[in-house]
Amino acid sequence: MYSRSSEPVRFERDCAAVLVPQGEVVSLPAGSVGYITQALGGSYTVFVEGNLFRIAGNDADAIGKDPPEPLQLAPGADDEAVEQLVWKQLRTCFDPEIPINVVDLGLVYEAVVKPHDEQPGQRLVEVRMTLTAPACGMGDILVDDVRNKLEMIPTVVEADVELVFDPPWNRNMMSEAARLETGMF
Repeated sequence: MYSRSSEPVRFERDCAAVLVPQGEVVSLPAGSVGYITQALGGSYTVFVEGNLFRIAGNDADAIGKDPPEPLQLAPGADDEAVEQLVWKQLRTCFDPEIPINVVDLGLVYEAVVKPHDEQPGQRLVEVRMTLTAPACGMGDILVDDVRNKLEMIPTVVEADVELVFDPPWNRNMMSEAARLETGMF
Protein backbone atom coordinates (compact mmCIF):
# COMPACT_ATOMS: atom_id res chain seq x y z
CA MET A 1 0.00 0.00 0.00
CA TYR A 2 1.32 3.44 -0.87
CA SER A 3 -0.43 6.49 0.36
CA ARG A 4 0.36 10.15 0.20
CA SER A 5 -1.14 10.38 3.68
CA SER A 6 0.68 9.16 6.77
CA GLU A 7 -0.32 6.60 9.37
CA PRO A 8 0.91 7.29 12.91
CA VAL A 9 2.89 4.52 14.64
CA ARG A 10 4.56 3.93 17.99
CA PHE A 11 7.45 1.49 18.21
CA GLU A 12 6.47 -1.31 20.56
CA ARG A 13 10.05 -2.58 20.92
CA ASP A 14 13.56 -1.57 19.94
CA CYS A 15 13.88 -2.04 16.20
CA ALA A 16 16.69 -2.17 13.65
CA ALA A 17 16.14 0.39 10.91
CA VAL A 18 18.01 1.79 7.93
CA LEU A 19 18.44 5.56 7.68
CA VAL A 20 17.24 6.75 4.25
CA PRO A 21 18.98 7.69 1.96
CA GLN A 22 22.33 7.21 3.74
CA GLY A 23 21.86 3.46 4.21
CA GLU A 24 23.21 3.51 7.77
CA VAL A 25 21.79 0.82 10.10
CA VAL A 26 20.49 2.23 13.40
CA SER A 27 18.26 1.13 16.26
CA LEU A 28 15.02 2.98 16.97
CA PRO A 29 14.06 2.61 20.64
CA ALA A 30 10.73 1.36 21.93
CA GLY A 31 8.34 4.26 22.44
CA SER A 32 9.57 6.20 19.38
CA VAL A 33 6.70 7.84 17.52
CA GLY A 34 6.52 8.39 13.78
CA TYR A 35 4.46 8.08 10.63
CA ILE A 36 4.41 5.40 7.95
CA THR A 37 4.98 7.15 4.64
CA GLN A 38 5.27 4.05 2.48
CA ALA A 39 4.21 0.44 3.03
CA LEU A 40 5.15 -1.56 -0.04
CA GLY A 41 6.62 -5.00 -0.64
CA GLY A 42 6.42 -6.01 2.99
CA SER A 43 8.72 -3.25 4.27
CA TYR A 44 7.87 0.15 5.66
CA THR A 45 9.29 3.64 5.35
CA VAL A 46 8.67 5.65 8.50
CA PHE A 47 9.27 9.30 9.32
CA VAL A 48 10.65 9.70 12.84
CA GLU A 49 12.07 12.91 14.32
CA GLY A 50 12.77 14.51 10.94
CA ASN A 51 14.34 11.43 9.30
CA LEU A 52 13.15 8.60 7.07
CA PHE A 53 13.86 5.02 8.11
CA ARG A 54 13.24 1.70 6.37
CA ILE A 55 11.79 -1.05 8.56
CA ALA A 56 12.18 -4.59 7.18
CA GLY A 57 9.14 -6.83 6.98
CA ASN A 58 10.49 -9.22 9.60
CA ASP A 59 10.40 -6.29 12.06
CA ALA A 60 6.84 -5.24 11.16
CA ASP A 61 5.60 -6.27 14.61
CA ALA A 62 7.67 -3.43 16.12
CA ILE A 63 5.21 -0.97 14.55
CA GLY A 64 2.10 -3.08 15.08
CA LYS A 65 2.02 -4.67 11.62
CA ASP A 66 1.99 -8.31 10.55
CA PRO A 67 5.11 -9.77 8.95
CA PRO A 68 4.74 -11.04 5.37
CA GLU A 69 3.33 -14.54 4.83
CA PRO A 70 5.86 -17.28 3.97
CA LEU A 71 6.14 -18.06 0.26
CA GLN A 72 4.60 -21.23 -1.13
CA LEU A 73 5.78 -23.32 -4.07
CA ALA A 74 3.97 -26.42 -5.32
CA PRO A 75 5.83 -29.69 -4.65
CA GLY A 76 7.89 -30.68 -7.69
CA ALA A 77 7.65 -27.19 -9.23
CA ASP A 78 9.85 -26.79 -12.30
CA ASP A 79 12.34 -24.00 -13.05
CA GLU A 80 9.68 -22.03 -14.95
CA ALA A 81 7.43 -21.93 -11.88
CA VAL A 82 10.38 -20.83 -9.74
CA GLU A 83 11.28 -18.14 -12.29
CA GLN A 84 7.72 -16.79 -12.15
CA LEU A 85 7.99 -16.59 -8.36
CA VAL A 86 11.41 -14.90 -8.70
CA TRP A 87 9.89 -12.11 -10.80
CA LYS A 88 6.94 -11.84 -8.40
CA GLN A 89 9.36 -11.47 -5.48
CA LEU A 90 11.45 -8.90 -7.35
CA ARG A 91 8.30 -6.82 -7.69
CA THR A 92 8.14 -6.67 -3.87
CA CYS A 93 11.47 -4.82 -3.69
CA PHE A 94 11.14 -1.04 -3.42
CA ASP A 95 13.44 1.89 -2.94
CA PRO A 96 12.22 3.43 0.35
CA GLU A 97 11.86 6.82 -1.35
CA ILE A 98 10.17 5.72 -4.58
CA PRO A 99 6.79 3.93 -4.55
CA ILE A 100 7.67 1.81 -7.60
CA ASN A 101 9.20 -1.67 -7.53
CA VAL A 102 12.70 -2.34 -8.90
CA VAL A 103 11.33 -4.27 -11.91
CA ASP A 104 9.02 -1.48 -13.09
CA LEU A 105 11.76 1.06 -12.40
CA GLY A 106 13.88 -0.87 -14.91
CA LEU A 107 16.60 -1.66 -12.38
CA VAL A 108 16.63 -5.43 -12.96
CA TYR A 109 18.51 -6.30 -16.13
CA GLU A 110 18.44 -10.08 -15.76
CA ALA A 111 17.21 -12.82 -13.43
CA VAL A 112 18.20 -16.41 -14.23
CA VAL A 113 17.20 -19.57 -12.35
CA LYS A 114 19.75 -22.42 -12.44
CA PRO A 115 19.98 -25.82 -10.79
CA HIS A 116 22.40 -25.77 -7.85
CA ASP A 117 25.34 -27.98 -8.86
CA GLU A 118 26.12 -29.16 -5.33
CA GLN A 119 22.56 -29.57 -4.00
CA PRO A 120 20.18 -31.62 -6.19
CA GLY A 121 16.64 -30.24 -6.29
CA GLN A 122 17.83 -26.84 -5.10
CA ARG A 123 18.33 -23.70 -7.19
CA LEU A 124 20.57 -20.70 -7.62
CA VAL A 125 19.22 -17.37 -8.87
CA GLU A 126 21.57 -14.93 -10.59
CA VAL A 127 20.44 -11.32 -10.84
CA ARG A 128 22.06 -8.37 -12.58
CA MET A 129 20.63 -5.04 -11.47
CA THR A 130 21.50 -1.38 -11.27
CA LEU A 131 20.49 1.76 -9.39
CA THR A 132 18.86 4.98 -10.55
CA ALA A 133 22.08 6.76 -9.49
CA PRO A 134 25.50 5.12 -8.91
CA ALA A 135 26.04 7.04 -5.66
CA CYS A 136 22.70 5.97 -4.13
CA GLY A 137 23.24 5.37 -0.42
CA MET A 138 20.54 2.70 -0.45
CA GLY A 139 22.31 0.54 -3.06
CA ASP A 140 23.61 -2.08 -0.62
CA ILE A 141 20.23 -2.14 1.14
CA LEU A 142 18.38 -2.75 -2.15
CA VAL A 143 20.81 -5.51 -3.15
CA ASP A 144 20.39 -7.17 0.27
CA ASP A 145 16.60 -6.83 0.02
CA VAL A 146 16.59 -8.52 -3.40
CA ARG A 147 18.91 -11.30 -2.17
CA ASN A 148 16.94 -11.92 1.03
CA LYS A 149 13.56 -11.97 -0.71
CA LEU A 150 14.77 -14.36 -3.41
CA GLU A 151 16.29 -16.69 -0.81
CA MET A 152 12.85 -16.89 0.83
CA ILE A 153 11.60 -18.82 -2.22
CA PRO A 154 11.39 -22.56 -1.52
CA THR A 155 14.21 -24.49 -3.30
CA VAL A 156 16.30 -21.31 -3.80
CA VAL A 157 19.36 -21.78 -1.62
CA GLU A 158 21.39 -18.90 -3.02
CA ALA A 159 20.74 -15.63 -4.81
CA ASP A 160 23.77 -14.02 -6.40
CA VAL A 161 22.89 -10.35 -6.94
CA GLU A 162 25.39 -8.36 -8.98
CA LEU A 163 25.17 -4.57 -9.01
CA VAL A 164 26.19 -3.24 -12.44
CA PHE A 165 26.25 0.20 -14.04
CA ASP A 166 26.59 -0.74 -17.68
CA PRO A 167 24.35 0.10 -19.34
CA PRO A 168 23.61 3.13 -17.17
CA TRP A 169 20.04 3.40 -16.00
CA ASN A 170 17.78 5.98 -17.62
CA ARG A 171 14.07 6.73 -17.39
CA ASN A 172 13.36 4.94 -20.68
CA MET A 173 14.04 1.66 -18.83
CA MET A 174 10.98 2.25 -16.65
CA SER A 175 7.68 0.60 -17.45
CA GLU A 176 5.02 2.86 -18.95
CA ALA A 177 3.04 2.69 -15.68
CA ALA A 178 6.14 3.72 -13.68
CA ARG A 179 6.81 6.68 -16.00
CA LEU A 180 3.19 7.80 -15.61
CA GLU A 181 3.30 7.40 -11.82
CA THR A 182 6.47 9.49 -11.53
CA GLY A 183 5.62 11.97 -14.28
CA MET A 184 8.78 10.92 -16.20
CA PHE A 185 7.30 10.37 -19.67
